[in-house]
Amino acid sequence: MRVLTRSDLAKVELGPAEVIAVVEEAYRALAAGLSANPSKLTLQPPDGHSVSYAMLGRDGTRGVVAFKTSYRFHTRRECYYTSLALYDDESGLPLALMDCGGIGAMRTPAVSALLARECAAPGSRTALVIGTGVQGRQALPYLTATMPELERLMVFGTHADGLRAVRDSVPGREVEEVADLRSAVERADVVLGVAGPSTTAAVQADWLRPDALCVLVGYGLAPSTLHRADRVLATSAAQMAVTGTDLADEHGVLRPVDAELPDVLVGRAEARSGGGQRIFAYNSGLVVTDIALGHHFARAAEERGMGQVIDLWR
Repeated sequence: MRVLTRSDLAKVELGPAEVIAVVEEAYRALAAGLSANPSKLTLQPPDGHSVSYAMLGRDGTRGVVAFKTSYRFHTRRECYYTSLALYDDESGLPLALMDCGGIGAMRTPAVSALLARECAAPGSRTALVIGTGVQGRQALPYLTATMPELERLMVFGTHADGLRAVRDSVPGREVEEVADLRSAVERADVVLGVAGPSTTAAVQADWLRPDALCVLVGYGLAPSTLHRADRVLATSAAQMAVTGTDLADEHGVLRPVDAELPDVLVGRAEARSGGGQRIFAYNSGLVVTDIALGHHFARAAEERGMGQVIDLWR
């Protein structure tokens, strides 16, 4: 088995367009019934000091089975560890064990970019990113890859270094820092909520333009943007039911999902069913996209002779 560390994977350079293509292919294979993506298992202690996920999936186009684990600890200090183990389902041999942090950091903005491409209203020209962490800094390079027609790019955040990183993330393009969140939302066609859990930003439904799209990855959007949307899309309704409980109403109920991204990509469902609709899209990770991108990285690393090959079961 080839073991690939975070520093190994950082040496494999993939551009947004290449990552988006791999992720889209994974979704299309899932929609075609070639791949499998069971619901994730979640474990959290009563005091909520940590949360763990276990995900199993199979990529039918590559003939690869994988296990992904995720563990976040956030009491005295923030710790986050995630790994991906790949197995060749044709030869029966293990392929690679790798850090999955960087893969997720690329996969997630690629999915948001696909959601925006499919769900944004025709003629959308303005985008707003809420948050300047890892996802905030990745958002615009991927979004402009699928929507090059965007003319105005805005960012809302509170950290100077993060704001600078977002501005620098799309060379040759101007990114406007905004201080008045509501005013910026009222001007935006596409709103990406990618802030961290400590954010005070909470976009309300009545701030949105009549045909706006809002995509939630992390935080920054209030539950009203879900419950008052004209249509709700998700990468997976089942995953949203597991990880989107903070969006539930006062009765603990989530708004039903109208369509899933894989079905939209293959033309089996519509993103918009009419004009002037406010769309809420929920971006939760599906392990089939991690498998596809992880396998892409593993092949590139093997070609370069990177990583350490170990006989774990000797």
